[in-house]
Amino acid sequence: MSKGGWVYIMANRYRGGMYVGVSSDLIRRVHQHREGEGSQHVTDFAKTRLVYAERHEDITAAIAREKLVKKWKREWKFALIEAKNPDWRDLWDEWFPRDGAQG
Repeated sequence: MSKGGWVYIMANRYRGGMYVGVSSDLIRRVHQHREGEGSQHVTDFAKTRLVYAERHEDITAAIAREKLVKKWKREWKFALIEAKNPDWRDLWDEWFPRDGAQG
């Protein structure tokens, strides 16, 4: 049985540059991006804001979805993000608040 995975989008600002990725360990991968590790492109363009994430039960399905989304027009990616996160909030900050309070 295949391990599950995540398709995610990192951005540098509202409707700015985006990076579409896939990972079986979203927390570890996003932490790497935020620390300037793992992807030179993300580091070079400061794409450290997690604006979208979708879970897949099967990693092969996640990889297929990532490849599809990467081919999309920018406006389509904007619509995908904004359907769940219209303000392009950094989901990392919501999932792991700095003061330790969930909100």
